[in-house]
Amino acid sequence: MDKTYQPHAIETSWYQTWEANNYFAPQGSGEPYTIMIPPPNVTGSLHMGHGFNNAIMDALIRFRRMQGRNTLWQPGTDHAGIATQMLVERQIGADGLSRHDLGREKFLEKVWEWKAQSGGNISRQIRRLGSSVDWSRERFTMDDGLSESVKEAFVRLHEDGLIYRGKRLVNWDTKLHTAISDLEVENHDEKGSLWNLRYPLADGAKTAEGLDHLIVATTRPETMLGDSAVAVNPNDERYQALIGKFVELPLVGRRIPIIADDYCDPEFGTGCVKITPAHDFNDYEVGKRHHLPLINILDKDAAILARAQVFKLDGSVDEQFDGSLPAEFAGLDRFEARKQIVAAFDALGLLVSIDDHALKVPKGDRSGTIIEPWLTDQWYVSTKPLAEKAIAAVEDGSIQFVPRQYENMYFSWMRDIQDWCISRQLWWGHRIPAWYDEAGNVYVGRDEAEVRAKHNLGAAALRQDDDVLDTWFSSGLWTFSTLGWPEQTDFLKTFHPTDVLVTGFDIIFFWVARMIMMSLHLTGQVPFKTVYVHGLVRDGQGQKMSKSKGNVLDPLDIVDGIELDALLEKRTGGLMQPKMAEKIARQTRAEFPEGIASYGTDALRFTFLSLASTGRDIKFDMGRVEGYRNFCNKLWNAANFVIENTDDQDTGVNGEAVELSPVDRWIISALQRCELEVTRQLDAFRFDLAAQALYEFVWDEYCAWYLELVKPVLWGVGSADDTTTDLYSLERQRGTRRTLIRVLEVILRLAHPFMPFITEEIWQRIKAQAGSSGETIMLQAWPVANESRIDAAAEADIEWVKALMLGLRQIRGEMKISMAKRIDIILKNASTEDQRRLADNAPLLNKLAKLESVTVIAADAEAPMSATALVGEMQVLVPMAGLIDKDAELARLDKEIQRLAGEVQRVGGKLANQGFVAKAPAEVLEKERAKLAEAQQALDKLAEQREKIANL
Repeated sequence: MDKTYQPHAIETSWYQTWEANNYFAPQGSGEPYTIMIPPPNVTGSLHMGHGFNNAIMDALIRFRRMQGRNTLWQPGTDHAGIATQMLVERQIGADGLSRHDLGREKFLEKVWEWKAQSGGNISRQIRRLGSSVDWSRERFTMDDGLSESVKEAFVRLHEDGLIYRGKRLVNWDTKLHTAISDLEVENHDEKGSLWNLRYPLADGAKTAEGLDHLIVATTRPETMLGDSAVAVNPNDERYQALIGKFVELPLVGRRIPIIADDYCDPEFGTGCVKITPAHDFNDYEVGKRHHLPLINILDKDAAILARAQVFKLDGSVDEQFDGSLPAEFAGLDRFEARKQIVAAFDALGLLVSIDDHALKVPKGDRSGTIIEPWLTDQWYVSTKPLAEKAIAAVEDGSIQFVPRQYENMYFSWMRDIQDWCISRQLWWGHRIPAWYDEAGNVYVGRDEAEVRAKHNLGAAALRQDDDVLDTWFSSGLWTFSTLGWPEQTDFLKTFHPTDVLVTGFDIIFFWVARMIMMSLHLTGQVPFKTVYVHGLVRDGQGQKMSKSKGNVLDPLDIVDGIELDALLEKRTGGLMQPKMAEKIARQTRAEFPEGIASYGTDALRFTFLSLASTGRDIKFDMGRVEGYRNFCNKLWNAANFVIENTDDQDTGVNGEAVELSPVDRWIISALQRCELEVTRQLDAFRFDLAAQALYEFVWDEYCAWYLELVKPVLWGVGSADDTTTDLYSLERQRGTRRTLIRVLEVILRLAHPFMPFITEEIWQRIKAQAGSSGETIMLQAWPVANESRIDAAAEADIEWVKALMLGLRQIRGEMKISMAKRIDIILKNASTEDQRRLADNAPLLNKLAKLESVTVIAADAEAPMSATALVGEMQVLVPMAGLIDKDAELARLDKEIQRLAGEVQRVGGKLANQGFVAKAPAEVLEKERAKLAEAQQALDKLAEQREKIANL
């Protein structure tokens, strides 16, 4: 292998080899194991959350594949109705065209063209992340097969009485002219106003205080044109006598009732609330309880209608109500109408006050426009019957959430579920399979021919519904529609239900719950057995990554590296505010003065997995990536060492018995424990603990100790100064070579789900010497611990050796004794067991610790002035005579102590300055306190060391 680890030299070529050889396809003989990729939107690029999500899924699928499971990890993308339509509309808008200029058919051709050209970007990124998905089964939510599944699902749900069309309140995007889901609404904290308005009492009624009016407070005065009532709390004594009476609605002249409802807070304002059921979700619920009319005053652009549309709760027109509205407001935009309505109230003496008020303003996440609650005809799924089975599936354990705490979030949502609006006023998406005749009657069917035949419509004129289905409807069928449903295909029978869904907590209701409801109703099966919920990927300071904060990272920029100029363009390009762009540029230059180095896929994946603690958000630290790139280097260098010492050598893998040293027995024992722990933690979805166990074994045990401890065995025999010939025979040398390479081979298999590329590259190089065979490591057996090879005695012996060597290293470091200089040591208070271990390992210690002599003395014996370390109860003494220049060392220490004392005084004085503490940012204070603690700790340590040397 190359002496230096270069990830780019191996990653792309290995992925191409894996894919070309169809290694990702189901092929295990064991129990099926299935993961469906949460389909990313076809519009964009993978972000850090996708990278995190994919690393987890690939670790699981590679782990189970190596266990012999018949694994399927199926990829795919979502058509993302609104996002994709907006993107293509912007493209044609650059040519001065709108979708209406093109017409529906031509516009959809443009969308498909764009998808064909750009839709492969996500697939390329998934490959670059090393994801072992079965590309032969890649699916898209608008594929023909999936479209048939969607129509089938719609028809069956309609036939079962679970899909209906009704007039209800929705989140209306006045720019995109479509209903949107709650998930697509962002609530922004903004400064607003609260208008206090007088509503005159009708029929000469008076309040308890003798007033002839009520005062209502509203943040949206323009909607008063659609008021249906004024509500008070039933327990509010101030208004008890007015309940059932009326007010005269100003400007409109309509009499509306005063009703009692617990929705009213007596402590808020005057305790009187205007009720506008057609323009507020809370008011809509109040209206349902009191059978109030729904008075719609806005058109699709949120402009005031010339005449209000008045409906009953069932959506039918309410003929008994006059929809007249003041003519002077007709056609005005809602916000212009607000100004004029407030002015009209003021002119009539009905405006009491305008107060500052904090608001949560709902805006469309894509259009940025303020969302309007609006009354429209939409298609709905009746969810309560579906939710009952979905709740039961989690209660009885058919589906388990990891971590369990998310079950409570799921239950909370599902037990308060509302009917699901599934229609969208878009062109891109699955068109609703419903047709209307000229009388407005609606017919649902899989196609027009079926509708005509089923309802004996002959040649009657029919028009298909223009709306498309909510994207979540098709993605709710994802686990089974992608396997061929409604046909009972072999893949559907084999791989459904799936095993694990890996997702973020933010879409438990919007996607996870809907998949459970749809799958249970349409297939009779749960869609998955486990829902693994991970947190969000945040930046190193714990902030959410966003374009506006300038802290977004592209996972592929970490994999491949990116120059500073290109990174600046990514982060600031397209920002409209120069000041914001300048701020983000400064932050970026400070964080990445030379851009982002290339770390490779394996280092990024290991970082993700090491941070994947169940359910918690992760702070992504580039320092961790650098650390795990070093881990890759360590593994690479260890492999080179093993190759150098095993190539063309007898590694004892031909079946003959070999002689193992205590060091070999120790590392084999530690390996069994590592295998047990990594497997146990992967089974429990604790990727962070599995990564930690693997890292600690490879770095701390195998590389840091084992490779050092076996050097005398591999190199010492036959040399002029050899002292190990008797202890380390050629047979033991052969046993060490076998242990050396076999442990490495097992390490590679354990690490493969975490770091697929480097493990494949090294495994291919050592497999023959390790006695392995096969085309790829990914199809090798997962390591299974042999607990009979756990050797507690060998572990205890080598831990004793390690403790002794660490103590001597510490003494050498503190006393500035060269690691090459041989030293005499004295062991005091050594037990019989200590002396046995010394005898068994004396040649090893002599070589690695550079010992000149070892003397064992009684516990009460006098010893010369020495530096001391403890190994259990045994004292390890290094006589200082002749090893150091005492006066020179004391002078050096005094100088360093003086410097540190000055640093402690300087920083301590700064932190004692109340003016500095009051003005300094929190992060600056935190750094100064850490600096002080570090300097004080170093000062204390040097003072202790000086005392030791002074007493020699």
